[in-house]
Amino acid sequence: MIDKSEFKEMETQIAGFDEKRDRIIKDSRNVLKLSKQIIYALHRSEIREAEKLIADIKKELESLKKHTEKHPELLFLPSYKVAVQEYVEAAAYFNWIKSKKLVTRKELGVDTESYLLGICDLTGELVRKAINSAIKQDYNTAFEIKEFVSELYGELLRFDFRNSELRRKFDSIKYDLKKLEDLVLELKLKEKI
Repeated sequence: MIDKSEFKEMETQIAGFDEKRDRIIKDSRNVLKLSKQIIYALHRSEIREAEKLIADIKKELESLKKHTEKHPELLFLPSYKVAVQEYVEAAAYFNWIKSKKLVTRKELGVDTESYLLGICDLTGELVRKAINSAIKQDYNTAFEIKEFVSELYGELLRFDFRNSELRRKFDSIKYDLKKLEDLVLELKLKEKI
């Protein structure tokens, strides 16, 4: 009447999925932690420490991706998506500090939405860097950051983000740019740049 072996197979399948899901959630927290450590190290100008952490976060992200191979639906878990966004933010900030360039989506090997969400968050760290640079009398860096964020904002204006998380994060760039413009204006008025 009932094929009990089929039910056993489904039970095993569900248990395997749950195990992978739990693993994704746990490993995602590791990526979040590493991304915060990278950003913190960069704000303290600890480039070697940040380089080591970048290598670590790449390994963690690869591990995360492997867990999703048999279950692509895990790619849509909020914890996974946030981990990838945080990775993008940390890697983009690291790349900007090292080369003053924005790392590409292809270089990071991430999907478009995660990339855009991550670089929207990047501007908050750049504002912090600009303010700290101005405090240290490194006025040129503050100006460079303002120019970079202005260019990034201009590129992102081309998109139609609609009402979504991406729209909200994009809107925050406008406020970050305003802070940077105010900072640069104040520096110009004081004839620092």
